Amino acid sequence: MDMGFDLFSAAAAEEESRSKAKYEPLAQRMRPRNFDEFIGQEEAMGKGRYLRRMIEQDMLPSMILFGPPGTGKTTIAMMIAGITNSHFKRLNAVSSGIGDIRKIVDEAAEQRKFYQKRTIVFIDEIHRFNKGQQDVLLPYVEDGRLILIGATTENPFFEVNHALLSRVRIVRLSALSDDDIRKLLTQALTDCQRGLGSQQLSCDGEAMTALIRLSGGDGRMALNLLEQAASMTEDGAVIDMALLESLFGERIQCYDKNGDNHYDTVSAFIKSMRGSDPDAAVHYLARMIAGGEDPNFIARRVAICAAEDVGNADPMALVVAMAAVQAVQFVGMPEGRIPLAEAVTYVASAPKSNGAYMAIDEALADVRRADCGAVPAHLRDSHYKGASKLGHGLDYIYPHDYPGNFALQQYLPDKIRDKVYYHPSDNGRERYIREYLAKCWPKRKR
Repeated sequence: MDMGFDLFSAAAAEEESRSKAKYEPLAQRMRPRNFDEFIGQEEAMGKGRYLRRMIEQDMLPSMILFGPPGTGKTTIAMMIAGITNSHFKRLNAVSSGIGDIRKIVDEAAEQRKFYQKRTIVFIDEIHRFNKGQQDVLLPYVEDGRLILIGATTENPFFEVNHALLSRVRIVRLSALSDDDIRKLLTQALTDCQRGLGSQQLSCDGEAMTALIRLSGGDGRMALNLLEQAASMTEDGAVIDMALLESLFGERIQCYDKNGDNHYDTVSAFIKSMRGSDPDAAVHYLARMIAGGEDPNFIARRVAICAAEDVGNADPMALVVAMAAVQAVQFVGMPEGRIPLAEAVTYVASAPKSNGAYMAIDEALADVRRADCGAVPAHLRDSHYKGASKLGHGLDYIYPHDYPGNFALQQYLPDKIRDKVYYHPSDNGRERYIREYLAKCWPKRKR
């Protein structure tokens, strides 16, 4: 009788497992169960790191896992549940309240009293708990009755009470790298037990790059996209760009951030700004944004172009470019596309001069290759005792004592006294700079 019941239970468990595999999303099925299966987050979870050692030794502190979606917050919590010998409870802050917390506290007291087990409570989206709900946790986290693991996509320093923050360790998780996503997708394609291995699918290089780009560092998103693609093809097929484009209903920009396409697009972008074509410049900006390029990288290129190619022909170009750099960092994407477009069109439409760029490079070449001579005595520092005995600063002419705030005197060393590095153009504001300098300096009239 007992044997029959055992066989029935085993069959039921196997059927339940098959049913679960059939209806569970791929991302859920592929959730790593141990460190050997875990991909990414080396900074926090790498071998020898503090958090990993604490998990392996079952000596967890209370913590808040903070990072973008799909970076492993829930996965780490579930791994902890499987690896440690603690009693594990899970709450979602959206649907749970103070009553649920108090119930877990009562269970924790029983676990400690009768089974000598600690209780770990995992609270997903902990930033959604209000101040009162967070305050309820304080005494239990303080005295160790609960080991708290919170997960949030929001900055905990803004969203979590300071009293609770002082009792937990903040663990910051980063978006998964392209290599991490590639490993994740490959793992799912080859795993016959939990993944898509039984379908014998493959993914060509271009489609793999597109899936990586579309995921945006979100592991869950990457696996969901792969699962959608797999559901649209037959066993043994190759997932390619045609399939992805038919699935997502739009043309996918295949933009490899480390490949030729990246460098070609960036080159065209910079040359379009330099060539005063705002339409082409904003087109290549759009390509880079759609391709998932780092917006900080784009902003840096705009700032460099403003200094190198616009320069003093319109000094405001660099001001606008640097404002875009700060705006992108402050507001993030997708809103950051707007200040980027503003800066790109401004720089592309501005008058151009590389005079300052050429001047510094020529001056650096002289300094590095030639003996340019000493600083003239009248320009040397005269603010220390004894400087006058050395003749330092004695014959210096203070320009503001003269009409027009200018007085003709030598500034360059004797060996290069007539050298001209800066050649202002006739474009924009530099035309006025050129006229002013020509009026002041006889050597510039030649």
